[in-house]
Parts: sequence; C-alpha cells; structure tokens
Amino acid sequence: MFNNNDDTKEDIVYDNSDTPDLESALDIEEKVENKISKIKKELKECQSSKQEYLDGWQRSKADFINFKKRSEDSKRELLQYASENIITEIIPTLDNFEQAMKNKDVWESVDENWRKGIEMIYVQLVEVLKRNGVTQIESLGEEFDPKIHESLETIEVENEKDNDKILEVTQKGYRMGDKVIRHPNVKVGKFK
Repeated sequence: MFNNNDDTKEDIVYDNSDTPDLESALDIEEKVENKISKIKKELKECQSSKQEYLDGWQRSKADFINFKKRSEDSKRELLQYASENIITEIIPTLDNFEQAMKNKDVWESVDENWRKGIEMIYVQLVEVLKRNGVTQIESLGEEFDPKIHESLETIEVENEKDNDKILEVTQKGYRMGDKVIRHPNVKVGKFK
C-alpha cells in the first residue's frame, strides 16, 4: 500500500484468497463444459421427444381423417343399399302397371278418368325412380351382353345382322347409377 504522507514505498501485498488459482479455473471450466454438455443432451432428448409426439399426433390426425372418410363412405353405401332394396321392391309394382296397360283391349274398355289416374300414378313411380338415380336399361335391338342381360331363349334368325341382337324383352332391367339392380330378361337372335 502507498502511504501518502510518506514518500517511501511500502511493499504491496496482494491478497490471493479471492483469485482462483489455475487448478480452480480448470475445474470451473470443466464443470461449465459438463453443464453445457448435459444441457445439450437434454435439448436433444427434448427435440427427439417433441418430434416423436409430433409424428404420433400427425399419424393420429391422418388416421382420424381416414376413419372419417371410411365412415362417410360406409354411410353412403348403407343409404344406397337401403335405397336399392326399396327400389327393387317397387320395380315389380311398376311391372304390374305396365302389364295392365299393355293389354290394349282391356285398358281401352275401362273408364277414361280411372285410366288417366292409373297412368299418373305410373308416371309418378317412374319419376321417383329417376330422382333416385334409377334408369331403365334399353335393350331391344341392342347387342346381347351377358354382364347386363339375362337370356331366356334364343330365336333362330335368317338375317346375319340380327345374330346376338336382342329381339324381345320379357322383363325390363334397371340400373342404379352404374350398377345393374335388375337384369333384363331377353330373347336373343341366333343366325344359323
């Protein structure tokens, strides 16, 4: 320390108790590096866990979306199946109307008002089927297709162009969308 009153120098004495020595500094540095290493390891584990949770969440979300689509498809199929069942039960009634109107002599002999009423009911039934995606399969004069038509009989024809052509429809067929819900019963020409 310096003494201001005296112009003499006194020895300066340092107190080393507050300053670390080299060994202590290395220990502190090692401890800091260990702590940093430990924090980095924990960070990597946290990032790994985060990624695992994110992946799991994304898989769950995708599974849910797929489940929702399958449920909607299943519901749509069920509704279509239910509609198809009702429609296939209505079609024979339509056949009966057509059968009744086919016999011209008897049909013409009934009261005209009654006949018009029956025709209106028939038209309403056909419209209900159309609104539900049901269409009649036009077969007369068409080429026979075993995937669509059901052949009841073959008729010998003299003209080669009538070979495998549908000459008569004994029962109409119907589609619902692209699906055949009742195959038409037909008679097919065969050239000899």
